[in-house]
Amino acid sequence: MTTSKTPLRSGGPRSQIIIPARLASTRLPRKLLLRETGKTVLQHTYESASRARKPLGICVAADHEEIAHEVRRFGGQVFLTDPAAASGTDRVAEVARQMPDVDIVVNVQGDEPEIAAEAIDLAIQLLEDRPDAV
Repeated sequence: MTTSKTPLRSGGPRSQIIIPARLASTRLPRKLLLRETGKTVLQHTYESASRARKPLGICVAADHEEIAHEVRRFGGQVFLTDPAAASGTDRVAEVARQMPDVDIVVNVQGDEPEIAAEAIDLAIQLLEDRPDAV
């Protein structure tokens, strides 16, 4: 399932949130699947990021089928990426290359369950206002 949203400004740049998710994190393996509250860390992050109003969509760039299964379980969109990708940024780039119509990609780390939707919208707004920025 894709989370689609109506853009605030028609005809403006199109943005997408991509959450890189790695099963075997270095410091705490499987941390994105921890479920102390009934939901996984990854689900909390996805839901928090989904509250942003400016992005047209949100997805997870997963390195493992177990992560992909979890995303599908809570109704999110997921892309499996090369498990040998060197970093989350590489995982995000791999998925972004499959989205030629997206102008702005927002990389939200999978272990940010308390990310403010307003912060995502502000980052997108700043990039819309200053298209020469990276």
